[in-house]
Amino acid sequence: MIASRRALLGLAGSLMLGGNRLAFAEVAAPDPEARLVVVLLRGALDGLAAAPPYGDPDYIRHRGDLALGEPGQDGGALDLGGFFGLHPQLEQLHRMYQAGEALVVHAVAGPWRSRSHFEAQDLLEAGADHRMASGWLNRALQSLAPEPPGASRRALAVGIDVPLLLRGPAGVGGFFPTGASRPEASVWSELAALSRHDPLLGPAMLEGLRARGFSAAVLAGTEAPPGDRFGFPALAASAGRLLAQPNGPRIAALELVGWDTHAFQAARLQGRLGQLDGGLAALRTQLGAAWQRTAVLVVTEFGRTVRVNGTRGTDHGTAGCAFLLGGAVAGGRVLADWPGLAPERLFQNRDLAPTRDLRALAKALLRDHLRLPAAAVAEAFPGSAGVDAEPGLLRG
Repeated sequence: MIASRRALLGLAGSLMLGGNRLAFAEVAAPDPEARLVVVLLRGALDGLAAAPPYGDPDYIRHRGDLALGEPGQDGGALDLGGFFGLHPQLEQLHRMYQAGEALVVHAVAGPWRSRSHFEAQDLLEAGADHRMASGWLNRALQSLAPEPPGASRRALAVGIDVPLLLRGPAGVGGFFPTGASRPEASVWSELAALSRHDPLLGPAMLEGLRARGFSAAVLAGTEAPPGDRFGFPALAASAGRLLAQPNGPRIAALELVGWDTHAFQAARLQGRLGQLDGGLAALRTQLGAAWQRTAVLVVTEFGRTVRVNGTRGTDHGTAGCAFLLGGAVAGGRVLADWPGLAPERLFQNRDLAPTRDLRALAKALLRDHLRLPAAAVAEAFPGSAGVDAEPGLLRG
């Protein structure tokens, strides 16, 4: 049997007690060359900052001096076609967009309406409107044919922990560089900020950090720490190298923390978005020719409030943006049923209203990119029968 055919290798039926539902688990052969990467942005990325709708007449009124200028202005947004833009720190992502390899999805959210980070992240990774012990990507892997003896794991968690997204009965691998145990620069930055008013500890903390190469730019997140082998760009590059191997994994999950911007958002997002942009570019470079068969989904647990708070930040919201990129993606466009930012159009008079479901994006990647059968997609996202896979996300 040719490995690349969408072949049915087996069928097992099991009666699910308590639900009076007969469920069948299909064992399928996916496209062996398709790569899928999921990037989890923990802390709630502000979609209105990452992909500002500068053409909305209410955008500047709500955002004030946090609003980015129009394309062409000093520090203005990178244009996405006359209404939406990208934050200037997402320069590499913008180049992918211009090359038709990146898609911006706006006004998107999951089915939950929780503003708790912990609950929303669990629901995002579970792929449901209730907490589960396994993640949607792991459940999808259960439909695949068993890995041959001695083969590398089909899926890989790149980072210090295996996220819920990949936890479950299906076996997965893990990768993290040896000796990578020190905190991120953002942790040192928070500690320095907490101690800055102490007349003894504050100066000593800053002096000690500077002596170890943690300059003001590093602490602000606009530069990587010296010799940083463990930041997001380095991990993304490692993921790309592993996925590019002929007999390597085909699915990977990564995380990038630090998106909870309740205060001084403009400065804090500079570094985080730069790290994200650098990591996505490194992933593309290291994948090489395999990039053409790759799809990368970048998601966060919820968006942030439309209005700015009193500490020049934003609070927990609802809808935001997601990114889909890769050589397999039909990019160069923004996918949005834009609800508008007029006060009467906001969700609960505070948030960007959701008009798309994140599960529709993930379902399309499982069905059209990995080529999993319908039963496997349904198993990955229980209770989502009314959510159809988003059409037209991929080339061909």
